[in-house]
Amino acid sequence: MTESAPRNHNPMPADRARELLDGLRGRLVVSCQAPPGDPLRSPEHMAAVAASVAAGAPVAGVRVQGVADIEAVRAVVDLPIVGLWKDGAEGVYITPTAAHARAVAEAGAEIVAVDATDRPRPDGRPLRETVEAVHGLGRLLMADVSTVAEGVAAAALGADVVSTTLSGYTPYSRQQPGPDLELVAELAARVAVPVFAEGRLHTPEQAAAAVEAGAWGVVVGGAITAPAAIATRFAAALPQD
Repeated sequence: MTESAPRNHNPMPADRARELLDGLRGRLVVSCQAPPGDPLRSPEHMAAVAASVAAGAPVAGVRVQGVADIEAVRAVVDLPIVGLWKDGAEGVYITPTAAHARAVAEAGAEIVAVDATDRPRPDGRPLRETVEAVHGLGRLLMADVSTVAEGVAAAALGADVVSTTLSGYTPYSRQQPGPDLELVAELAARVAVPVFAEGRLHTPEQAAAAVEAGAWGVVVGGAITAPAAIATRFAAALPQD
């Protein structure tokens, strides 16, 4: 990426941004999402999942996909929302354009997560425009990346947070069954903004190891909020006669 730093028109006040990020430090953000075709795939169900998580554990925030889901969760949960909009299933599809980012922000997300990889964006526009759009609405931007270079470039563009979400989901990133703690450590050493660990965190021990590696916070989804995936892991551990 060779884009220049964005111009902030109406950024979140520095004290509010600091308070928001400090509240996430060393803590858990739970991803409340369901894949297409899952019985839980509805705003009402995701709102119930988010409310259950918020009531049952000292979580710091939730990560929510889709405008309708964000609105539904915002109505029942008084926690910071990391919002995103998955549009498509290949290439750059996590909040792929500035228009998607604006919609996510306006739905109630304090932090807007976007694909910040080196791959071309579907509208051909630069990531810088998405950063400007998010800051223009007074929200923070989380850059979902897959490599150190992408994280460094995103931070230089003005991303407020960098997350390892897409490690393993691009052909040039590490392919491994567990969390990419090496990427967490590398990013934490290279960027001045908070680094979040996300992706393939299956156990509390892995979450703790991510913080030890330098993660500001940890995002966990399938190990907590995906009943089908959880049941599959348990079933696979039993004798298969």
